[in-house]
Amino acid sequence: MNFLSHFYFDRDVNDCYHILGTVLPDLLKNADKAIVLHPEKLHHSDNRINSIIAGWNKHLEVDRYFHSSVFFLEQSHRLKLSLRPAIEGSPVKPFFLGHIAIELILDNLLLTTGKVAADNFYDHLSGCEPGVIHEFLTFAGLKETARFFSFFEDFKSSRYLYTYAETQQITYALKRICMRVWQDPFTLKMEQDINAVIIAYRETLLNNFFSIFKKIEEKLLT
Repeated sequence: MNFLSHFYFDRDVNDCYHILGTVLPDLLKNADKAIVLHPEKLHHSDNRINSIIAGWNKHLEVDRYFHSSVFFLEQSHRLKLSLRPAIEGSPVKPFFLGHIAIELILDNLLLTTGKVAADNFYDHLSGCEPGVIHEFLTFAGLKETARFFSFFEDFKSSRYLYTYAETQQITYALKRICMRVWQDPFTLKMEQDINAVIIAYRETLLNNFFSIFKKIEEKLLT
C-alpha cells in the first residue's frame, strides 16, 4: 500500500512517531533502494523510538494482509491486462505497473472521498524531531543518514501527495517511479493511454474500493 493508505489505518492515532513508522519503510526505499533495515524486534529506552518501531511493524502487517488479499490479486491482475496495450514496446513490465497503479489509485480514492486528509498526515511528519529520527535510524543500523534526511525534507516540503487527488497525476507518479529503473519508460502517447486507463479503472473501483480497507481492519483486530 502507498503512504495515505497506510495512514488510513492509524489516522486517529495521536503519536507522530507511530505515524512516521507506518510509512518509514517506504520513505527509506524511496530515498535509497539500497537501504535495508530490520528493526522489527528491537527495543529502545526512548518510547518515541519504540513508537516508530511499532509503526514500522504495523506497516509490515498491513502490507502482508493487503498483498495476500483477493482484492489486490484480482485488481492488480485486471489493471495489468488493461495497461498492457497502452505500454506495448515499453521496457516496463505490465505486472509491475499494475501493482503500483492499484496502490496509487487507492490513495486517490481515499483523498477524493474524504476518508483521509493529507494535511493531517503531513502535520504528523512535521511534528517528529530530526534527532529522534536520527537515533532510530542509527539504532536500526543505518550508518549514513544524510541521504534519507535530504529526501525526507523534500518529501515534506513538496507535499506532492496532494496531487493524488487529480487522477491524471497518478500517471505522472507512475512514470517517476518507473524512471528509478528505466531512463525513458514511456512515450508521450503511452502516457496519454495510461492516463485514460487509470481514469476509467478508477471509476470501476469507486463504489467498492473501501471493502479492502474494511477487510484489513478486521484482520488487524483479530
